[in-house]
Amino acid sequence: MIKILLVEDDLSLSNSIYDFLDDFAEVSQVFDGEEGLFEAETGVYDLILLDLMLPERDGFAVLKDLREKGIITPVLITTAKEDLDDKGHGFELGADDYLTKPFYLEELKMRIQALLKRSGKLNSSNLSYGNLICDTSTNTVTVDGEVVELLGKEFDLLVYFLQNQNVILPKNQIFDRIWGFDSDTTVSVVEVYVSKIRKKLKGTDFEKNLQTLRSVGYILKDAE
Repeated sequence: MIKILLVEDDLSLSNSIYDFLDDFAEVSQVFDGEEGLFEAETGVYDLILLDLMLPERDGFAVLKDLREKGIITPVLITTAKEDLDDKGHGFELGADDYLTKPFYLEELKMRIQALLKRSGKLNSSNLSYGNLICDTSTNTVTVDGEVVELLGKEFDLLVYFLQNQNVILPKNQIFDRIWGFDSDTTVSVVEVYVSKIRKKLKGTDFEKNLQTLRSVGYILKDAE
């Protein structure tokens, strides 16, 4: 499921957005800029909804820090600030879209979907990589037309790699994204599942191009 970080200090609005998006995405709520920055830096989210007028650290400062640290997660600013200069400043800092309060929740969802499509996180159900096709609507994987059985977290992990080609994925980030922060297992499970996938996809372009970065994590290079 799509993961969205919602940084909004208005509890009523935050809960309304959370409830509205519940069947579409897994939404994590935080209520101040410091916590928002901390969560965003984990890199596990597909999109960030960021208010500007936040306690501890305002949205502009959060956005500036994220982009300076190389975090490219799409950011949709939601704010009561209507001034054109504020909007321009937001885009200069690296915002991807800007929605002025009050807004219709339906419009917010449409803008989220547009950003996710643009970033490749929400597209057709088929993800292809060389001779491999992954169908997220049926959770099936085929290689040269032959079905390869990837179960549960194996399938989720494959999809995460395919959606993040040429991006260094630290083990901790993979663990938080696939298993969750409150998982009872440990980060070493990532290595176990990567090994399982490599064995099942032995000889494929995916297996050849999935590189281990010692003491860091993994990177899936483009298929040749």
